[in-house]
Amino acid sequence: MKLLIIGGTRFLGRHLVAAALTRGHDVTLFNRGQHSLAAQPDVETIIGDRNTDLNKLEDRGWDAVVDTCGYLPGGVRAVTELLSRSVERYVFISSISAYADLSVTGVDESAPLAQLTGKQLERVKQIESSGETSANTYGDMYGGLKALCEQVAEDTMPGRVLVVRPGLIVGPYDYTDRFTYWVTRVANGGEVLAPGSPERSIQFIDARDVADWTVKMIETKEAGIYNANGLPNSLTMKNLLDECALASGNNASVTWVDEEFLKQEEVAAWSELPLWLPDSAENLKGFMFVSSDQALKAGLTFRPLARTVQDTLSWYREAGNLEPLKAGLPKEKEESLLRKWHTTR
Repeated sequence: MKLLIIGGTRFLGRHLVAAALTRGHDVTLFNRGQHSLAAQPDVETIIGDRNTDLNKLEDRGWDAVVDTCGYLPGGVRAVTELLSRSVERYVFISSISAYADLSVTGVDESAPLAQLTGKQLERVKQIESSGETSANTYGDMYGGLKALCEQVAEDTMPGRVLVVRPGLIVGPYDYTDRFTYWVTRVANGGEVLAPGSPERSIQFIDARDVADWTVKMIETKEAGIYNANGLPNSLTMKNLLDECALASGNNASVTWVDEEFLKQEEVAAWSELPLWLPDSAENLKGFMFVSSDQALKAGLTFRPLARTVQDTLSWYREAGNLEPLKAGLPKEKEESLLRKWHTTR
């Protein structure tokens, strides 16, 4: 098949390229050329901005387009309108953040979606007219924007849209560093501060599993909406940290610190301690328990956790990244918190 990937050089997009090439497909990338990708002689790259350079895609044809970086409805409408006659399938990478209510467990594809207020819609118009492209611009509108983009795509190409709603995506090339923090922190050894209960359930999916499955869905010309996430209630924080220790082969010790202490010390959930959503976050109680049943029935599979951990650690070490991680506790703060925790105990 001939595939067009919008983006394709950072994280999930990079793995989509690898999955497509492995399965013998022709790949064309369309992006701004801001991120490097290892030389791929079989991959054509069209440099351009989706907001100003879509004319570069005219008079071309692909079997499917995978949009990894659609955030604004106007941008998605422009792509789908331009390619609706020359592309058979449009694949939109959305998010479980598109759901209106993640305070309950077992959210599936039939759950109501987030909606933007009138004031937020006016803000979207301003963003689109100004040409702002940074995802950081969207703030609390992110989920509602993804839901709106899905609707626009289906309106433009009815019956020919595959919407993939991942949860937390992890693995090699993860530029958020949320998963990478735990892998590298345990590998560095010493006493590791871990949040809350060791039996707390967590849910995520390897980016390569999303990519492999998405390419297979394109091959069988599937359409519809699918949550692409790990199995709920199948993994705990302790499971993850145990695998991290096995991967690095060191003698790190884990100290489980209760949430009340972390709250008193104003430790930021999710950012300073990735994967931690405290019990007080009532509106996100279901975030780690989203149903993937429909995707599983459609062939979604998962590689072993040990492989995800080991591959992430190997990638990070080989990359030789000297920059501080974007997520996780700074070493000095972690040590200070642990000293205070032991004193209070």
